[in-house]
Amino acid sequence: MHIHNFNAGPAILPECVYSNLAYAVNNYGNTGLSLLEISHRSAEFHGILLEAELLLRELLSIPPDFSVIFLAGGASQHFAQIPMNFMKALHHAAYLDTGVWASNAIREARCFGNVEVVASGKKDNYSLIPRHFHIPDNCSYFHYVANNTIYGTELQEVPKTEVPVFCDMSSNILSTTFDITKFSLIYASAQKNIGPAGASIVIVKNTVLDLVNSSVPNIFNYKVLANCKSLFNTPPVLSIYGMLLTLRWVKEEGGVAEFQKRSIEKSSLLYNEIERNDLFRSRVKSAEQRSRINVTFEMIDPNLEDAFLHYASERGIVGIKQYQNYPGFRASLYNALPLESVQVLASTMHEFEVKFKKRGNSASVRYK
Repeated sequence: MHIHNFNAGPAILPECVYSNLAYAVNNYGNTGLSLLEISHRSAEFHGILLEAELLLRELLSIPPDFSVIFLAGGASQHFAQIPMNFMKALHHAAYLDTGVWASNAIREARCFGNVEVVASGKKDNYSLIPRHFHIPDNCSYFHYVANNTIYGTELQEVPKTEVPVFCDMSSNILSTTFDITKFSLIYASAQKNIGPAGASIVIVKNTVLDLVNSSVPNIFNYKVLANCKSLFNTPPVLSIYGMLLTLRWVKEEGGVAEFQKRSIEKSSLLYNEIERNDLFRSRVKSAEQRSRINVTFEMIDPNLEDAFLHYASERGIVGIKQYQNYPGFRASLYNALPLESVQVLASTMHEFEVKFKKRGNSASVRYK
């Protein structure tokens, strides 16, 4: 049975990444050495880093006045590292609270100084993103999360402000076009759209690096890490090579604009089925704020949730259960997920509805 992987991360990657990564683990570039044992100071790994940076710059149209840093860890690390670097004494930072990861970032930032939450969707259970809020001109920076994996919302436009804008783009990077010059810093964990888990990227404006607090230890100091070209310490070699393979694939498939088109097609197909189907509903109130990457939905009758999960798993659908302790479903439609998998999920939802109605609205639909 073919498996349709909707996991939120670590997530599905292109087949060519799996095969090329496996080959490199045995014999990288016909050197007779495994990728796992080559020196991070070697010419071979220097070539990997250089090509990965050049590809990322090309795909995202990153100007020369921005630095690209490849680091170990994930986005949660940067929740703390960003305020450590940029929150100034006697100043405050502004944050938009749109869900779990935004809340986590706010909590970490408060370890380093004062945080002003300019708006929060918490009172609406994060089913929408607040539309009208004021970003103070005297704050160190403004931070937001572009796409909310758990709640399924996405901010399509960059909020306007004169202060530096920092953004977590872990879920939607490489799947949507945007003007990078509207940001001062972007960061993303790799295990969703850009490669295997274990690495993260930071894209930061060079003038902003001059604002880094001088007291930050070198290992956490973005300016030091940028100046060392991602080689201050041993980086996650395997994960970065996986990122390079993924970036090559994105370019070969037509680039970010092509994947934005595919993302719209896949998410529209699934949202249309959710709207049509009498058993399901979207958990995001505003259609224009619905994520094209993480589609969240739920059963109108929660008692049918386990039955649908069982029905879907029999058809090779995995990874749609929401995070632990959260009700409903989340289908992550990352770049490597084919349209066919979304078609299978939508068809399965329709079949489940038909079977349910035929059996007289009984939960026995869980059986074939």
